[in-house]
Amino acid sequence: MLQHIRERFTGVFAITLLGMLAVSFIFFGIGNFTFLSGGHAATVDGVDISASQLEFAYQNQLLQYSDYGNLPAETRQALKSNTLERMIRETVVDLYIRNEGFRVGDDQIAALIQSAPEFQENGVFKKELYYNWLDQTVQTARSFEASQRQGLRLSQLQRGIAATAFVTPSEYRRYLNLLFEQRQASIATFDIAALAETVVVRDEDVQAYYDARPDDFRAPETVDFQYVEINRQQLAADMNISDDVLQEYYEDNSGRFRQDERRQASHILIPFGDDEAAAEEEARALTARIEAGEPFADLARQYSKDGGTANQGGSLGTVMQSQMPGALGDAIFSMDKSELRGPVRTEFGFHVVRLDDIVTGGPLPLDEVRAELLQELRSQSVEGQFQQLERQLSDALFDAADLASVAAATGLEVKTVTGFTRSGGEPFGGNQAVIDATFDPLVLNERQISDIIEVDANRSLMIHVTDHHPEARRALEEVRDDIVFALQSDRALNMIVDRSRRLREALEEGRDFASMSAELEATFEPNMSLTRITEGVDRAVLDAIFRAKKPSPGKARLGSTTTTTGDYAVFTLNAVTPGRPETIPLEERDLRKEELQNTAGAADYVAFVNELTRHSDIERNEDAISEQDFPL
Repeated sequence: MLQHIRERFTGVFAITLLGMLAVSFIFFGIGNFTFLSGGHAATVDGVDISASQLEFAYQNQLLQYSDYGNLPAETRQALKSNTLERMIRETVVDLYIRNEGFRVGDDQIAALIQSAPEFQENGVFKKELYYNWLDQTVQTARSFEASQRQGLRLSQLQRGIAATAFVTPSEYRRYLNLLFEQRQASIATFDIAALAETVVVRDEDVQAYYDARPDDFRAPETVDFQYVEINRQQLAADMNISDDVLQEYYEDNSGRFRQDERRQASHILIPFGDDEAAAEEEARALTARIEAGEPFADLARQYSKDGGTANQGGSLGTVMQSQMPGALGDAIFSMDKSELRGPVRTEFGFHVVRLDDIVTGGPLPLDEVRAELLQELRSQSVEGQFQQLERQLSDALFDAADLASVAAATGLEVKTVTGFTRSGGEPFGGNQAVIDATFDPLVLNERQISDIIEVDANRSLMIHVTDHHPEARRALEEVRDDIVFALQSDRALNMIVDRSRRLREALEEGRDFASMSAELEATFEPNMSLTRITEGVDRAVLDAIFRAKKPSPGKARLGSTTTTTGDYAVFTLNAVTPGRPETIPLEERDLRKEELQNTAGAADYVAFVNELTRHSDIERNEDAISEQDFPL
């Protein structure tokens, strides 16, 4: 039963939807915004999307690119625009969910969190694990639970739309015909890497290539610097809260941590199946066997059809009544300890229920809320310490000639960064505030210590440049291997173009495919039987074969394509056999029908969101979108 509940929030539909949304983002582009100013980036039906929200979302998108500092301006602009479009669509959906009254109760959020294996120990929810995880992921319980609530509301909408999707029999048969269509093809593949290894590059070729490209092989301008940093998270982690202070804070706040009565119970589930009366009789017989002395856990493992609890002897764990609505919860919370009851009828079938223990309500023990209280105390204390350290840094700056003296005055550690560019570098990524401060003329050229730089809400630092390396052309010996590789690749590509042309001409003249492939040093695979889901064949080659037109009787269709690894393939499509649904196992057909329906449901959801967006009152701040973009 518990597994059934979880499956309602997950499944193939969600995966298909994400895939379709990802495809739509490819065509929209992904947005990119870097704002230090206030104001809003867009307004959706009177609700603002702030510039700071947009900045945060853009930075997260940009950091997914390992070489984000080198992205072309047009790519960054495309990245910028679509981030805003994505946020607008999310806001449109959020407003619709609110206006239409989608609701998620506290009991659903509690049940969702308590069922997560990350927060359980031996199958029992542990609050300490939950709050430790929040600490590690730098989240508050309120913000995390709010995101889960929004996710469940969105899931309600997605499931509602998916439930209305349908596929006609003709669409379904056409889908199976195409999916299981078989194509007979022969493939010759030219390996560019193997050909490149045979190319001999002379020293004079390398020199000529280098001399002909005076503007290439540039080493970027870089800076080395020292810095001292104040980090709220590190201060909080290092802060020691005494047991006496924790105990006093717990007593002052014990009213916040009250729990309802909880009960530990076990059950055996017998689904209705095709014969409800037989299911009830089986549950009644199991109740009698347990009353006669047979172990409950053994019978649960053997007969219970609840896959989430059967292996645990039927244990439902510790639950509150709000987590277990309906007849099963009514039974559990009306029973006496050790009482056995059955059959109990619910929407899932008949249950045999045993109440194992009763945990009375009242304040939660200190150990169960320790992590949350420590987090609160540290957050309260660290703010004053953070501000005091900032004042000490400012005061020390007046008399300091180097960062060592600043560090000595504040107790902070001097750290070093090398190779920092105008696009950024570790450990600050593309943070614009750090870039601006580092390349400020007084800091860069006069070697002054910078003012305090606010990296983000939790970090401030002060830097001192120690070395500056202007942009310069790299020496030939540094780039020799790159040039040799480029020359070998270019020549190998020319060889492949020539050989593939000769092979195609030979095949058009009717010569033997296998012998010509051997003569031109291509790997040959004859008469392969392929479907659209065949594994072991390069995806680009497989796609090209299934895009090719059907061959004429007695005459193969000739084609070619570049593979996903940069090689080159020439193929002949020899025959096409449509898929025959009646030969496909029923289980496989049912799976494919479900996939097709999920795809239709996802497409319906995307269309629904498009329609909502079209009818929404949306104002975009074009000035904000067109602000000068600077590297992260």
